[in-house]
Amino acid sequence: MERNGMPRVIAAFLDSGIGWFLARLVLTFVFWSAGLAHLIGFQHSVAELKTLGLEPAGFLNVVLIATLLIGSLLILLDRWLWLGCGILSGFLVVAIVLAHPFWTMEEPARTPHFRVAMEHISLIGGFMVCAVAGRLRDLRR
Repeated sequence: MERNGMPRVIAAFLDSGIGWFLARLVLTFVFWSAGLAHLIGFQHSVAELKTLGLEPAGFLNVVLIATLLIGSLLILLDRWLWLGCGILSGFLVVAIVLAHPFWTMEEPARTPHFRVAMEHISLIGGFMVCAVAGRLRDLRR
């Protein structure tokens, strides 16, 4: 048992490279999987962007795919991790404003969009924690 009450096996996993990679993989899963889905279903994604009134939808879909995949890749590769966290956090802020503007809606649509916006804010907190953890790991090297 560690001094803080954490079992040694858990501490060892959290300190390991595998634990660090799995944490980043799970945190970014929704982003890199969405990036791949937007790439594979390019035309469907373009149509989805058009329904949000975003034009030129084809160009914006390329920007969306690049944002999701590049941000995720930086985090997964643990290179410029802070930048990847910032890119995906920025994406989440833009997504709240463009796709989930609950403050402009009436019920019953308002509540589900509000919940999604709150989830996005929590993910931004997760990216902040990831950036801090990456910085601390770098300092320990």
